Amino acid sequence: MSPLARRIAWSLLAFAALSWLPLAVTEYHTHVFIISLYYVILAASWNLLAGYAGQFSLAHHTFAGIGAYTSALLSLYFGVPILAGIGAGVAAAAIVGYGLGTLCLRMRAIYLALATWAFAESVRLLVTVEYPITRGDLGLKTALLFGTAQPTPYYYLFLALTLASLLAIWRILHSRVGSYLRAIRDDEEAASVMGLDTFKWKRAAFVISAAFAAVAGGFQGHYIGLLSPTPMKFNEMAVIIIMVIAGGFRTFSGPVLGAVFIEILSEELRAWGEIRMVLFAILVIVVVRAYPSGLRGICLAVGQGLSRLVPPLAPLLTARRPED
Repeated sequence: MSPLARRIAWSLLAFAALSWLPLAVTEYHTHVFIISLYYVILAASWNLLAGYAGQFSLAHHTFAGIGAYTSALLSLYFGVPILAGIGAGVAAAAIVGYGLGTLCLRMRAIYLALATWAFAESVRLLVTVEYPITRGDLGLKTALLFGTAQPTPYYYLFLALTLASLLAIWRILHSRVGSYLRAIRDDEEAASVMGLDTFKWKRAAFVISAAFAAVAGGFQGHYIGLLSPTPMKFNEMAVIIIMVIAGGFRTFSGPVLGAVFIEILSEELRAWGEIRMVLFAILVIVVVRAYPSGLRGICLAVGQGLSRLVPPLAPLLTARRPED
């Protein structure tokens, strides 16, 4: 069996293993799991760009907003079917990502971060001030994908969507494109000397990550039923970065662990208001200083520790009890 076939089999097994959750928890907890899956897609796709390609963009959350607003506006004003609107939102985000990447990806480090942050704030302000079209801060009502706000069908949708996105990202990382991105991240000048068109592949990573964000944003918009510029503020981007760093930067499974952990922790600390962000900042500092590999590294360390305990315990578990 090929590695891709094994990954597909594991994805199907994961879907089957997690399908019972809505049946065992309340609708509120099902909603929390849905939002966690939404953030898994955002965190994993941003990690593809920043962790593997080395391009530290601060506009990732904006592409989710572009996907959501494009689909919602097409559905509201032109009667476009929801799935077609989401597809249009993904295309719009990819086109904008291509243009932004063309303009900004020759910059490096802090200059790239500042340029993408300025773009994100400009889009947020545009959505806010265009009240006649977007309804600004009052919020834009969107059509519900399944015609109901009951979260269970959306849970299965987002679970399938998340597993498919992770599978696609895994395939990219284990292809020739993934090797190119790692080479650019590790030493862009050396990669260029070896004949690699570094700008082309950086822009490709930018477009791919923008498309993933727009997919997540489009479906999430038609689940929540109301869009506003609030999720396009910098706090949202900060949360995505925290998820990736807390889970394990530049690892495949780290953003998955970090997104689920931070979202659940955020819900538990919701009564604390904005103090949550201070606590998350402290968490990031502790992780970076004490355990840079994040939750993934901690889980691996615990697993290795338990595996070392198994051999000494095995004879005790298999020994025959003495006769009375």
